[in-house]
Amino acid sequence: METLRKAVTAIRQNIPLFLSVAGLVLHSSCNSTQANNMAAMPPQELPVISVTAKPVTTYTEFTASLQGNRDIEIRPQVDGYLQAIYVDEGAYVHKGQRLFKIDERPFREQLNTATAQLLSAKAALESASINVNKLTPLVQNNVVSDVQLKSAKAAYDAAKATVIQAEAQVQSAKINVGYTNITAPADGYISNIPFKTGSLVTKSQADALTVLSENKDIHAYFSMSETDFIKFKQQFAGSTVQEKIKQLPPVELVLADNSTYPAKGKVELAEGQFGKTTGTISFRATFPNTSGLLRSGNTGKIRIPSQVSNALLVPQEATFELQDKVFAYAVTDSNKVVGKPLTIAGTSGNFYLITAGLKPGEKIVFRGIDRLRDGMVIKPQPMPADSVFKSASL
Repeated sequence: METLRKAVTAIRQNIPLFLSVAGLVLHSSCNSTQANNMAAMPPQELPVISVTAKPVTTYTEFTASLQGNRDIEIRPQVDGYLQAIYVDEGAYVHKGQRLFKIDERPFREQLNTATAQLLSAKAALESASINVNKLTPLVQNNVVSDVQLKSAKAAYDAAKATVIQAEAQVQSAKINVGYTNITAPADGYISNIPFKTGSLVTKSQADALTVLSENKDIHAYFSMSETDFIKFKQQFAGSTVQEKIKQLPPVELVLADNSTYPAKGKVELAEGQFGKTTGTISFRATFPNTSGLLRSGNTGKIRIPSQVSNALLVPQEATFELQDKVFAYAVTDSNKVVGKPLTIAGTSGNFYLITAGLKPGEKIVFRGIDRLRDGMVIKPQPMPADSVFKSASL
């Protein structure tokens, strides 16, 4: 009995040791099984492409704001009450079309008064002319002195000046009457109208009646940083900025919804100096707007194309980012993959243009890169280059 008790006590004291040994044996068995499974797993079959050098068109983009070629403030030229508004906000109007009507009655009365004064002045001129004609033969015959004739001629000249002044007042009154009818100075779109019928409007008021945007052509204003401006000067021929601008190819306008405006534009103008606060220099591109799709106040991006004769292209979907760097998995001769950092010079469609990191003809993994790690072995599945690069701007 004593012997049995000792045996049980010994077993109880060595239970932790037994468990540790059992755990080591089980862990060793699992590792062996996992190693055998990994050894038994075949390499992944992944599509592989060769890096290709091709001539491509790249684009540099700049944020732009759009304005009509003329934004004309419509202001009253006379003071008065707004009698009628003939257009609505946002309407398209033609040159000469009536926009507003100011009460013309006060100015019509001024015209009537000026006309009456003109008639009176003409009558006085006629009387002075008769007096001169009457005295002229009398002076010639020495009936009266020439002083009377000179006085008559002076009165005639004064009456003539009064007629000219009265005619000017009539013309001024007619102009004021004409100013009561406000018409469109050009074709374009009507902006906000802050006044209503019956409002008192004056020549000195702060707000315009409205703004007419002449949008036959649209100006897109954009700015270049000092670095971009240096690249621009180096890229295009010419001894002056204006000569270099003439060498620029037609540019594209990308709208706010990322669609491309169908018509191309031409860069026409650059400011003479950099802004002191922004450190940028402004340019202007002009686009035709015959369909009226573009409006003042729109925003977009200007895309300036440039030709690259021999660029290394890498699809963006074949790359990944790590610590703000772009990598691609290159395939070695032993079919192992190695992540290589790429130096990006620009983009063309969905492709990176690279200047370092890969060489022409070098193979990279096209898809499935999220399942890879450095040193893994794959089974390459070559893909035709044409099927991959057909979407690039070649």
